[in-house]
Amino acid sequence: MKDRHRKIGTKDDVVRLFDDFTKLKVMVVGDVMVDAYVFGTVDRISPEAPVPVVAVNKRINRLGGAANVALNIHALGAAPLLVSVIGNDAKGNEMMTLLRNLNMSTKGLVQSPERITTTKFRVIGNKMQMLRVDEEITCDISPDDELKLLQRVEKMFATEKVDVIILQDYNKGVLTEKVIQHILDMAGRSNIPVTVDPKKKHFLNYKGVTLFKPNLKELKEGLGLDFDSTNLAEVNSAMSKLMAIIGASGVMATLSERGVLIAWDTGQGTEYLHIPAHLRNVADVSGAGDTVISVASACLALGIHPADMARMANLAGGLVCEQVGVVPVARERFMSEAIKQTEFTNQHE
Repeated sequence: MKDRHRKIGTKDDVVRLFDDFTKLKVMVVGDVMVDAYVFGTVDRISPEAPVPVVAVNKRINRLGGAANVALNIHALGAAPLLVSVIGNDAKGNEMMTLLRNLNMSTKGLVQSPERITTTKFRVIGNKMQMLRVDEEITCDISPDDELKLLQRVEKMFATEKVDVIILQDYNKGVLTEKVIQHILDMAGRSNIPVTVDPKKKHFLNYKGVTLFKPNLKELKEGLGLDFDSTNLAEVNSAMSKLMAIIGASGVMATLSERGVLIAWDTGQGTEYLHIPAHLRNVADVSGAGDTVISVASACLALGIHPADMARMANLAGGLVCEQVGVVPVARERFMSEAIKQTEFTNQHE
């Protein structure tokens, strides 16, 4: 990240950035899932048990996990290349249908008879989540499925100009050590930047990536540290340790309601920047991390300065928190808010 200097300082810069998003091809590899929602109203407690009764009035299936990352990339105007293993089952077919209905490619998905498609069922009553039920297999994919997945990756490398790769890990078994290493090797040979949204299991396996994006819980568990999350100096120290261990060019930690903290290698040392969260009416934080990694990765592919990349990603993550459920960032609103943010920053510098 040390040689990336394109800055976002004017309205024209923002407009050009969003125009350039449409020229990108972004490979997304990781655990996909279906987010199934049941919406209804609650006005009584069940006589059978002390639980609310939800009178259902709507059902919705949405793309989740790495598929939601791909959807965010699509929403930005870029072309996502989604690669994963799903079940050869009804929910797997639903996943394929959801992607096709959005004119998103399914050629990177392997439907395996050995897996079920991860599905999160959420029950929403009176605009609040009442219950979540998960249906999934979390063991590593089989060697046969590993081979099929990597063949899809290699075919895409051969036929597409990939601008950046996102490894989206939800600990559901798709990103095995072999898959991670193979993709990192291929990316390294082709000089393609790689970003990672990690989980604990393979936290330290992502050697030499361009950008690593943990949240505070993942940072603590992945490093085995118990630092004060409210002390930015201690978080900075943990991020420096992580950068040294895995050789990452940059680390961006999401701090929930306190925004994001980014550290990057300048060539002369490590620079840090804390970007506070924007004050918003938070309805649901589900999927915000997916949006953050999507926007950060697209900005990275375009050579945006790390500070501006983090600002854009932080803004987008805040916007999706205003919506109930896992939803992608809305491109036009995001661009409008980005212009406002840029003009406000200029006025107050």
